[in-house]
Amino acid sequence: MTQPAPALNFSSLSFPEMYERWLVQPLFRPWAEVLLQRVALAAGDGVIDVACGTGIVARLASEQLGAGARVVGVDLSPPMLAVARAVAPAIDWREGNAGALPVKDGETFDVAICQQGLQFFPDKPAAVRELRRVLAPGGRVAVATWRSVEEIPMFRDLKVVAERHLGAVVDQRHSFPDAAALRGLLADGGFKDVRVDTMARTIRFDDAKVFVRLNTMALAGMSAAAKGMSDEERARIVGVIAQESVAVLPPYAAGDGVAFEISTNVATARG
Repeated sequence: MTQPAPALNFSSLSFPEMYERWLVQPLFRPWAEVLLQRVALAAGDGVIDVACGTGIVARLASEQLGAGARVVGVDLSPPMLAVARAVAPAIDWREGNAGALPVKDGETFDVAICQQGLQFFPDKPAAVRELRRVLAPGGRVAVATWRSVEEIPMFRDLKVVAERHLGAVVDQRHSFPDAAALRGLLADGGFKDVRVDTMARTIRFDDAKVFVRLNTMALAGMSAAAKGMSDEERARIVGVIAQESVAVLPPYAAGDGVAFEISTNVATARG
């Protein structure tokens, strides 16, 4: 008789640890590879990864460039950076705001990348100006922002379930989906040869329940109602939403996991 799998103890891990363990490889690494291909890394390039999270773009850049490469990762979140440092201690990780990067005047990079961070910045023009400031003349920039949740049925359907319990949720992950707006933002920030492509890929998560739980936690974190709850009540609601969300999964089933298409804008430009 098959024994049931043990329940996952989410409370034993911080969200950045969960992010690194379960989201980076299936969701963020594939797109990080796309961005690095678009900027065509070359020997000797200096790279800055803005809103680096736990650092997948910076890590891949460091691997491609080899020992001695100058790679900097910047993030506002100390817990995210703590995980980044634990995974890749040799990279230069810096705490800082995208609108005022911790980069001194005169320190420049050949490549600047921002993967799925721009949509969260409260002052996007300031962040773009900072990207331009730290980029060497003729340097390359690549920026990715997810498309609208309405274009990604899996996330749209999961959001509907969550809103039954949380009320309206503004999903910041998908809050800057317009390709023309992204193009204009970069052009207005002083970048040249701006190109924006919309791309889609099929993403696979091996454990559907883990994916649903993490997505529910993310939605709750962006919910005004959940922010007003006690930790215990928030955890209870997250559990209820995650359980109800299982009903969304059958059309996307892939073994014990799920597979679905997700789309993003990918912008490239030169300084």
